[in-house]
Amino acid sequence: MFLTTVLLRKRIPGKQWIGKYRRPRQVTISMKQAMIRRLEIEAENEYWLSQPYLTQEQEYKHNTEERRAKWEAFKSLKQAKFPEHRYISNHLNHLNVTKKWT
Repeated sequence: MFLTTVLLRKRIPGKQWIGKYRRPRQVTISMKQAMIRRLEIEAENEYWLSQPYLTQEQEYKHNTEERRAKWEAFKSLKQAKFPEHRYISNHLNHLNVTKKWT
C-alpha cells in the first residue's frame, strides 16, 4: 500500500549529509578538543585586547604630524600632475584678428 513509507521509514530521504533534514554528524573527541583550543585562544585574545597599550590621553592625536606630512606629500604629488590653468582668452585669441567694435 504505502511502499515508500515502509521502505523509507527509518532513513532520511534524499542525500543524508546535505539539506534541511540532514543527518547530524557525530561529535568526536578531536572535535571537542579543537573547539576547546579555539575558545582558549579567543579568551586569551579578549584578555590582551581588554588591556590597552596606550591610555586614551596618549592615544589622542598621537600621529597628527605624521598624518599631516603624508597628506601634504600626497597633495603636492597630485598638484604636480595637475595641468596648469588654461584661460578662455588664450583659446579664443585667434578670433581677435579684427575688432570693429573698438
